[in-house]
Amino acid sequence: MMEPSCLRYHVCGSGSRMIWLCFFLVLVLQSCSPALSDSPYLVGMGSYDITGPAADVNMMGYANAEQIASGIHFRLKARAFIVAEPNGKRVVFVNLDACMASQLVTIKVLERLKARYGDLYNENNVAISGIHTHAGPGGYLQYVVYIVTSLGFVRQSFDVIVDGIEQCIVEAHNNLRPGKIYVNKGDLLDAGVNRSPSAYLNNPAEERSKYQYNVDKEMTLIKFVDDEVGPVGSFNWFATHGTSMSRTNSLISGDNKGAAARFMEDWAEQNGMPKRGAHVTNDGLESLHKMSGLPRRVSSIIPEPNEITDDLVQLASSYEASGGRRLSGSSITRRIRSNQQNKPKFVSAFCQSNCGDVSPNVMGTFCIDTGLPCDFNHSTCNGKNELCYGRGPGYPDEFESTRIIGDRQFLKAVDLFNSASEEIQGRVEYRHTYLDFSQLEVNVPSSTGGEQVVKTCPAAMGFAFAAGTTDGPGAFDFKQGDVKGNPFWRLVRNLLKTPGKEQVECQAPKPILLDTGEMKEPYDWAPAILPIQIIRIGQMVILCVPGEFTTMAGRRLRDAVKEVLTSDSSGEFNDIHVVLAGLTNTYSQYVTTFEEYQIQRYEGASTLYGPHTLSAYIQEFQKLATAMVANKEIPTNFQPPDMLDKQIGLLPGVMFDSTPPGVKFGDISSDVPASSTFRKGSTANATFYSACPRNDLLTDGTFALVEKLDGSNNWVPAYDDDDWSLRFKWSRPAKFSSRSFATLEWTIPEDAPSGVYRLRHFGASKPLFGSIKHFTGTSRAFAVR
Repeated sequence: MMEPSCLRYHVCGSGSRMIWLCFFLVLVLQSCSPALSDSPYLVGMGSYDITGPAADVNMMGYANAEQIASGIHFRLKARAFIVAEPNGKRVVFVNLDACMASQLVTIKVLERLKARYGDLYNENNVAISGIHTHAGPGGYLQYVVYIVTSLGFVRQSFDVIVDGIEQCIVEAHNNLRPGKIYVNKGDLLDAGVNRSPSAYLNNPAEERSKYQYNVDKEMTLIKFVDDEVGPVGSFNWFATHGTSMSRTNSLISGDNKGAAARFMEDWAEQNGMPKRGAHVTNDGLESLHKMSGLPRRVSSIIPEPNEITDDLVQLASSYEASGGRRLSGSSITRRIRSNQQNKPKFVSAFCQSNCGDVSPNVMGTFCIDTGLPCDFNHSTCNGKNELCYGRGPGYPDEFESTRIIGDRQFLKAVDLFNSASEEIQGRVEYRHTYLDFSQLEVNVPSSTGGEQVVKTCPAAMGFAFAAGTTDGPGAFDFKQGDVKGNPFWRLVRNLLKTPGKEQVECQAPKPILLDTGEMKEPYDWAPAILPIQIIRIGQMVILCVPGEFTTMAGRRLRDAVKEVLTSDSSGEFNDIHVVLAGLTNTYSQYVTTFEEYQIQRYEGASTLYGPHTLSAYIQEFQKLATAMVANKEIPTNFQPPDMLDKQIGLLPGVMFDSTPPGVKFGDISSDVPASSTFRKGSTANATFYSACPRNDLLTDGTFALVEKLDGSNNWVPAYDDDDWSLRFKWSRPAKFSSRSFATLEWTIPEDAPSGVYRLRHFGASKPLFGSIKHFTGTSRAFAVR
């Protein structure tokens, strides 16, 4: 007891001036120390480009072999938040503009994090979730059934996602600062409908009567506020499929959730976020959407609007197309916002939840031959599933449907963001384990009122899987609601693998089309070892599941976990908010209720591990929740396989690129009309002689740029291929041609400043011999009034 007292006296001295000096030093130390901050957490946000190859690669989601990427609608991102107790635990949540998470991607990201940070970030406290866009390049998963249509593994798709996740986590880690977190939730009524209502109706009437809707309408949002710079981001969870873009779309797109994220990040930038003491209002919303509804992503150095005069039109006509020219490297192609990396950026993510039976095509399902509603039970038209399609609110324009559903989510998120007042407080916790879902014992109620032990099954897909959904119908004579199967397709199935009697009985009433869990050549067709995870930040609890839960399945899981947590006598969990994060850490298709499984619509046929799959999830999540309450760890006896070395990729590489004699890469093939003037809302386009985008993904760069002439006769960037208004389309004149074209289409936003503009294309060409070369070229200038 004496030593500290003596030491303090020795340092501070006995005079009154020394006492005041010590008091001043204590105040300084308190103001400098994060651990002594009033904020309970350190928070960090990060994002990075994960746009994959924009050519030749099959898109992931619809399993349509003809849906091949050929351009960019807008770029894809990985977005992350880290929340840490100043001297305690931390968690990472990553949201991907990708169809789903991948076990192989997760494994390799964790390896990289371990190399960087040791044991700070690991499988227990890192969650990686996909938004379920069906407009991103495939080939990045490791199981055969998910990469068949992409001609196997596509290393380029895989690498850009792994790199982007690592970079966004590194950025979030480097941005960790004292901050506060708020939670808010509210209903969004017009962004999703149930696409399998006949299966939902098979759930008990008593259970259905507890809910007003047959899909979840609630959005839950968390708001991150840095103590110094103000609001720095938000993540929200809401259930609706990423299928506003159809199975015929070929442009890379984040679909409605990716669009919503861009809209909100643009809105935040317009409102000056992040900034110290920021008070956010809705003032920016009306101006952002009052005209075209196309949010503006434009460089801050663009001057204020000016009037179009004859002199400006004459000035525009003096700038002809530049012709193609070589670049020394690709650094010139960095996107507009890349030059603002010295300032904090606002990160907004629109995460996926229990979207299994929820469609954004809210206008209903109709037969494309008659215009009449589809059959209710089987979603067919005259017995054919190929004719039944859901319609989005912008029908027949899928881009408009994407914008509208994205806009509705964005506007709700802004409302929740602005009104969020419930501060999150409490411990940071997590629990994680791996389970073998091919043979998991599950206790379920018996018909006599007691309990019985049942088992899950090796993975298998039913006949109705091949029927697809009303968002993207399948082909041939499959249909949803099929519990019998078809003799012809059974014969075809048996050429691959005939399921045994035990598997048939286990999966009943599902008629097995593909016995994927027992198909092992050339390597596993479907996963067996799956991760489940709970992340807790104070009263916010995130259930991380490796699949697509239907509406009622998600409700049952949330309720079961909440019941365990709130049974704790300490009251620590009394006010918790439980959300379900779908498509997280790996992918294992769908999870329906036992009752929905009996109907065998698409979702039931895609519930891999049999009728008791949901009961298995509930049982095992309850164990995680019980361990969290008791402050105990959960051991795991399994590890998922790392099959990177086994992957087979059959997609041929780029052989070489060429142009006609006398033509350079970047030269104009079809230019903007001479002396042209465009009104806002119209579209300007130009086509360039180009090369395959797979030569260089231009990560964090751009293939397309709109430039504006400033007052000093300099061309400054205005819009790039991450903007809603600018589309990059790539094409070949023939399938195996070495020649290709890039078309830039700019739909001029209503709030674009009037002035003189031109279109610029960037690319990279591969010669038959030698290294890849970068190039650029511009269109002639034109006036916008």
